[in-house]
Amino acid sequence: MSVNKSLQAVLAPQVTEKATMIADKHNQIAFKVKKDATKKEVKEAIELMFKVEVTAVNILNMNGKTKRAGKLMGKRNDWKKAYISIKTGQEINFTGE
Repeated sequence: MSVNKSLQAVLAPQVTEKATMIADKHNQIAFKVKKDATKKEVKEAIELMFKVEVTAVNILNMNGKTKRAGKLMGKRNDWKKAYISIKTGQEINFTGE
């Protein structure tokens, strides 16, 4: 598997109240990933980008919300979320320091 494809699997970190609670309690970080990303690709990308040891990857398919604007119905895009468990004692620093 190419390193370039692995690095493109991770799109962005999920910074939400729930993600913050999970990070503090279970030492897990939430990321938004591509729809076709696999656990192996996500693991390789996180280890290369942040220089941490990943112990587990859990991937969820998130359904887009149905929205309404007057008479028109619409739907947001479906997306994929990954919860990354990292080795205890390690942390991911998003500021780049």
